[in-house]
Amino acid sequence: MRCVQTCLLSATLAAISCGCHGRTVKGRTVIPQGERPVAKDATREELLAAYNVMARNTKTLSATVELKPIAGSRYSGVIEEYHEVKAFLLAERPAEIRMIGQAPVIGKTVFDMASDADTFRVSIPTKNKFLVGSVAGERNSAKPIENLRPQHLLEALLWPEIRKEEAVTLREFNNEQGRYYVLTVLRGGYQLEVLREIWFDRANLQVARIQRFGPKGTLLSDVSFSDWEPLDNSGPQGSAPNGSSNATAPAPAPAPSISLFPRAILIDRPHDDYKLELQVTKIAVNEEIPAERFKLEQPPGSELVRVGETADAKPAAEGKPL
Repeated sequence: MRCVQTCLLSATLAAISCGCHGRTVKGRTVIPQGERPVAKDATREELLAAYNVMARNTKTLSATVELKPIAGSRYSGVIEEYHEVKAFLLAERPAEIRMIGQAPVIGKTVFDMASDADTFRVSIPTKNKFLVGSVAGERNSAKPIENLRPQHLLEALLWPEIRKEEAVTLREFNNEQGRYYVLTVLRGGYQLEVLREIWFDRANLQVARIQRFGPKGTLLSDVSFSDWEPLDNSGPQGSAPNGSSNATAPAPAPAPSISLFPRAILIDRPHDDYKLELQVTKIAVNEEIPAERFKLEQPPGSELVRVGETADAKPAAEGKPL
């Protein structure tokens, strides 16, 4: 019986070989050894440790970025691309962020936005408006660009630590663009849900993507990272902003160093219906940032708009930053 099966298999292979004018392959490309992509190996524990080094040890962040928003999508029917804006960004754990955007060349302030754990504030000098709202507010505007919030950037730049008690799985994902490891962080007890998925590019084992999910699997944000390059400061013991020196300050406790940071970041907020492209031109981490630099007061004479509190807040907020 085995002999018969072997003969049938041989006959089938021979038929396939002769079916296309005697050719077994349609085309053949040989990739030189030096051009073949590398897929590095890592364990779940190694990936968790690499992620947590970045999450635990990035306390503050000071950056200059080129910012380009894209509002709408094919699903909403309209896509609007906005001009690039030069922005100065400060962030500090657990929830402080401030970003000032300026028009190219002339340097005129287009927006000034800040957020803490409870409230976001946005000043729009060109509209003479000052927007205030709750960080927890979920009300979306009919104009996607008005959904941009400073805390959305904070979530993308200062990652939450993965705690030991959190359930984490590991899987591989491969396609023509590359090979990846994916850490999936779960939440809940009886009914488990995905909290975050962290993608590592196996070419360099750097974080390439972080997806954050809400209840019932809602994709809240999808952030891509690339072009990991050295920092522009010396790390935790770098110079403080405003020209002051912290040379006499006590040395911080030893910690794994952060030497690289992604220079290209794409923030996709599908339910807010906008994307934000960030090209980081200058970056420093763990420098001391005075608390007053995160304070944003209402400019004298500007109109106060309390976002989400009244029915007319949506039209009043028209012209939100960018």
